[in-house]
Amino acid sequence: MAEVSLRHIKKVYPNTEKKRKKKGQESAHRTSHLRVTDEGILAVPDFNLEIADREFVVFVGPSGCGKSTTLRMIAGLEEISGGELYIDGKLMNDVAPKDRDIAMVFQSYALYPHMTVRENLAFPLKLRKMPQDQIDAKVNEAAETLGITEFLDRKPKALSGGQRQRVAIGRAIVREPKVLLMDEPLSNLDAKLRNQMRAEIIKLRQRIDTTFVYVTHDQTEAMTLGDRIVIMKDGETQQVGTPQEVFDHPANLFVSGFIGVPQMNYFDAQLVREGDAYTVEVGGITVTPSAEKQARMLALDVPSQPITLGIRPEHVSLVPAGTQGSLSGTIDVSEMMGSSVHLHLQSLGQDVIVIVQTADVDKEQRSKLAAGHELSFAFSGDLVHMFSKEDETNLEFGPVKY
Repeated sequence: MAEVSLRHIKKVYPNTEKKRKKKGQESAHRTSHLRVTDEGILAVPDFNLEIADREFVVFVGPSGCGKSTTLRMIAGLEEISGGELYIDGKLMNDVAPKDRDIAMVFQSYALYPHMTVRENLAFPLKLRKMPQDQIDAKVNEAAETLGITEFLDRKPKALSGGQRQRVAIGRAIVREPKVLLMDEPLSNLDAKLRNQMRAEIIKLRQRIDTTFVYVTHDQTEAMTLGDRIVIMKDGETQQVGTPQEVFDHPANLFVSGFIGVPQMNYFDAQLVREGDAYTVEVGGITVTPSAEKQARMLALDVPSQPITLGIRPEHVSLVPAGTQGSLSGTIDVSEMMGSSVHLHLQSLGQDVIVIVQTADVDKEQRSKLAAGHELSFAFSGDLVHMFSKEDETNLEFGPVKY
């Protein structure tokens, strides 16, 4: 239905710190991760993104990173301090929210408690003065799509959290908006309901011709829902890419730690360049990066240097003691997760997490996956990530500006 273009979007909040006297230090600490300029507090300094028609884009990042602020600027609920916002090729900076042909689903459902589900769904259509027969048809269609037909005559208080969120989504989609904005819509639900609603949103996306912009702090939602993910920190874009791209090729240390559960393991290491070849020395062993990784670093003329070496827990393998190129560690904690065991090892003076699939080990081996046992582990140079100690960028790709 519509492309969304954000060009050098900026959001500045007035700086009230100068007006405070006694609480100045406390306030400075609270905003220490944001830039304070003469204009005010810079919440979003320079945001650029092109969202294609019918694309599902997810903004993800920790609390306070600017993702909801950016979404609210698209919706028109926050004034844009600088830059240009286009929806369907039209400049929207000064267009009222009701005239942007967008709909928004909030974290808190925001349903009218005195209205039935049917009346909640019909309300935005009545505001448009749509004929009653068309309202009824659209309400019934939305209710059927979301599986809430049997609840049409109930009031919100008689519904579960998941059912209320379906109604909130239904009220948004009956308008057939060009852009559907969703601000952490599943954060109030328990784990089981979140899983169910994620599946419902995926099905919904396949049924309606709308561009989705979704905000969450939950990386699982981001990875399962998005065509592309926008990872944000302190108001700035860290990386934009498909879920697989950001998982396989994180742009920097922050992205590598934010995407993936459990978090990536990190080691202090030394990148050694000899001619056109690279190796990594870590904990007394030498790891050889893949030819593809070496070629990318060679193209950037990366020199020898101290680095942070990253390896995901699922890419670490247990090997027999004494295996060449292996490291050893003692199990601190063994977490049985059903299909896998998460082992927390003490190795090289730090915690190292190894994921072992239970189907890959026999009963005798399983008995050794307990606290106090010593194990050896290794990892392939094909799967390591090398980050600069200086600016924390991925040395295969260098600094990236979005």
